[in-house]
Amino acid sequence: MPGVADSLFNLAVQQKQAQQFEAALDSYQKALDAGIARPEEVHLNRSVIYADHLHQYAAAEHELKLALSANPSFVPGLLNLAALYEDLGDRAQAGAAYARIMQLDPRCYEALARYANMQPPAKADALLAAKLRSALADAGASVAERASLGFALGRLLDAAGEYTAAFVAYEAANRASRAGVPRFTPYDRAAQERLVDRLIASTEPVRSDARIQERPPSAPRPIFICGMFRSGSTLAEQLLAHCPGVTPGGELDFLPRLVAGELAPFPETLRTVPAGRRAELAAQYRTALSRIAPKATHVTDKRPDNFLYIGLIKSLMPDARIVHTLRNPLDNCLSIYFLHLDQSMSYALDLIDIGHYYRQYRRLMAHWKKMFPGDIFDFDYDALVREPKSTMQSLCDFLNVDRPPEVLPAVAAAAPGRAVKTASVWQVREPLYRRSSGRAANYAVEVSNLRDYLRGVPG
Repeated sequence: MPGVADSLFNLAVQQKQAQQFEAALDSYQKALDAGIARPEEVHLNRSVIYADHLHQYAAAEHELKLALSANPSFVPGLLNLAALYEDLGDRAQAGAAYARIMQLDPRCYEALARYANMQPPAKADALLAAKLRSALADAGASVAERASLGFALGRLLDAAGEYTAAFVAYEAANRASRAGVPRFTPYDRAAQERLVDRLIASTEPVRSDARIQERPPSAPRPIFICGMFRSGSTLAEQLLAHCPGVTPGGELDFLPRLVAGELAPFPETLRTVPAGRRAELAAQYRTALSRIAPKATHVTDKRPDNFLYIGLIKSLMPDARIVHTLRNPLDNCLSIYFLHLDQSMSYALDLIDIGHYYRQYRRLMAHWKKMFPGDIFDFDYDALVREPKSTMQSLCDFLNVDRPPEVLPAVAAAAPGRAVKTASVWQVREPLYRRSSGRAANYAVEVSNLRDYLRGVPG
């Protein structure tokens, strides 16, 4: 029944968009039962729901294996399976999946770039760099592939201490990333300044009688972790995951969806939301946390750009605690420039644009700290790598959670089998290290203009 199967597939797509994940899984399964063509694509879609929304990684792996059973040469399924193994910290299986892709399609340069990115810095070799350069020289490589390959090459050269060549590779990768968007919208500095002005103007102080909110005894309490990208938010989450009763939630999309939907145009509408509706939204958020970890005392929401929404967070949950991750400004900005971020974050493609965004972020954070004193904790990456025990103790005291029995550098490594969905998936699985602290010194000439632009910013 091809027509029925296709209709069920389309229904599942709509249900997924509406966040009705269980219903979408059921409709996808019914489409499979009805004999839909290309069942591997249905299994792929089911795996995405399990992995990205329900955090059921074994089920996601099972669906991907079913997809590959239906079509052993299904490259999208292999790419997703390799990415899942990366998230779970299984380097051997991820590498095997990427190798299989490159065997099936030697010109799948995305697989080559990802394979290069997952190699430990100590194992970065000239042969792999040569393969990346050869792929970049292929006239048939798309601009999107050139971006992925360029960022991977820059990382290998940086690990090898070839800093000038690494910066050249990163510059080319950022140009390719920009060129890969047909109607690219450049970063608008004036618009970002206006947004921060509006966020500041819309803030209301938290009433003293609203700080203690009723919540179901079984509902976990959120720990919000935010700051600039590449400031140590994933590391903070994984360290807290070792604390009794704390479950990592990853980058949750509840607040951005709320801002883009019901609260649009945000932030002006925030003043008009009735108290009762705010309580309902807070309850919905806690319900979402309960789906992730129903037995946890705390669940982390580690979405870096939630620093934009601290006023909203405090409006919905006046007793919320915010962990603000930060590091040396130059190191932070350079690390963003060296990362292949989504082009919608257009500021990330130019060093001075990154510096401008950074200055506006620090301006907004200064405002939040003035409005909500005592509820925001600065978790400094550079202090952490110098004094891990005392820094971690201060964080646990702030959150009123028990510190792990032993906080040593090795505790930073994510536990095997625990998914880490972030660009720093392999870095966070290493013991604490200091090589990223002060890395901008390796690029003193290249970042001289940025250093001048950031002069006066606290660091």
